Amino acid sequence: MNLSTAFLRLAVLFAALGVSLGYFMGVTHDFTVAPVHAHINLLGWVSMFLYGLFYRAFPGAQSGALPLIHFWLAVLGMPIMMAALAVQLLGVGALMPFAAIGIIAGPTMVLLGMFLFAAIVFYGTSAKAAAA
Repeated sequence: MNLSTAFLRLAVLFAALGVSLGYFMGVTHDFTVAPVHAHINLLGWVSMFLYGLFYRAFPGAQSGALPLIHFWLAVLGMPIMMAALAVQLLGVGALMPFAAIGIIAGPTMVLLGMFLFAAIVFYGTSAKAAAA
């Protein structure tokens, strides 16, 4: 499976998760984890779907180590960040030390992945890449 397909499939899983969480919050009238819901929808559904579309439109951009690093930073950083944020928002005392680590590690991975993706987009859409 190529990166485009992997990102597109993960994106729809995150969409289903985000919508389900939103549904649950609406039914229970408890919106404590609304920031988790928002991040799952934006970073999980929208960003990963856009990554997949970019790699589909520019298949040459999928080759090499950098796109794989981008994939793993995005795929691992998101759940770490979401779990840590949920623990922090819910105030789960016993897990707070892990949340403190996750709230740094997860967003850092996502941020590095986004910067890496920016470099991949700039290189993948350059005249040099188009000539190759």
